Amino acid sequence: MRIPRSVREADVAGKIVLVRADLNVPLENGAVADDTRIRASLPTLRLVLDRGATEIHVCSHLGRPKGVDEAFRIAPVAERLHELLPDDRIRVLENTRFNPGETTNDEGFARELANGCDLYVDDAFGSAHRAHASTEAVARLLPAYAGLLLEEELRNLGKLLGDVERPFVLVSGGAKVDDKLGVLQHLGGKADSVLIGGKMAEQLRVENPLDFDVVLPTDVVGAAAFEADAEAAVYSVDDLPEGWLGLDIGPETRAAFADILSTAKTIFWNGPMGVFEWPRFAAGTRAVAEAVAGNRDAFTVVGGADSVRALNELGLADRISWVSTGGGASLELLEGKELPGVAVIPS
Repeated sequence: MRIPRSVREADVAGKIVLVRADLNVPLENGAVADDTRIRASLPTLRLVLDRGATEIHVCSHLGRPKGVDEAFRIAPVAERLHELLPDDRIRVLENTRFNPGETTNDEGFARELANGCDLYVDDAFGSAHRAHASTEAVARLLPAYAGLLLEEELRNLGKLLGDVERPFVLVSGGAKVDDKLGVLQHLGGKADSVLIGGKMAEQLRVENPLDFDVVLPTDVVGAAAFEADAEAAVYSVDDLPEGWLGLDIGPETRAAFADILSTAKTIFWNGPMGVFEWPRFAAGTRAVAEAVAGNRDAFTVVGGADSVRALNELGLADRISWVSTGGGASLELLEGKELPGVAVIPS
């Protein structure tokens, strides 16, 4: 795994630094609902400030607006960042996706971002898989360095691509196999066990495109409709009534998955085991989260917004070896792909 040159090597004293952070956080009623990603950006910002930068311009996208959209103004995020790190030298730029040149990797927009700045630091691992103006084009205009979070993401996720301590267990869930097929194909073949939950399990039961065996649920929490308060009961997968939906893994499967995870030495988990947003169908995701966090002898990596959210809600994130801030970026890295935002930074 190539690690690009670090911000630790940069001479920032007396300079204006452009930092690409990942401040794409959920908003509720005009305020930040989860500041995990904002907090993850703080170590790099503190380092640059402590080493004497005269000013930091922080840029990030927020959501997926099509042009200027008042609902995605960066102001609430900037306010929260300044609460966590009150320093007048920090200036948060407006949502990069308000400019159409962001997603087209336009050099003109990159020049606007770089204007007046002396160097660039990319600390947005969650966007490193996108060749956008704020992640790729601007790095060709200024001396570019990797931020502390970007470095740590590459180091920890990179460990899964090398020689791992065994048994190695991969846990995958969520709605679509296609979203994670690349990771399953690239990593699953080297894993000792691949545990599958969520709607993915139903798809793989019908047709498995993988060239290795996976462990599928033997029982599910079935529901009469896709509703939080629908009639529900536990069924073996073969006895689920016609027309009913499996919205969580059942107790037998939870115990089996937990048993496999308890003996693992390396674990990667991405994706919930069911519709965990609804309490009646959250037990499977909770059981996996507790099993992964409970194995203190293993090197554990958790990625994906839903899995990370589950850990945070359960208060288990600090018991995981590495919690990745990257969703699509972590999956593409673990597929073996080169990330444009990383490739552009010199070693």
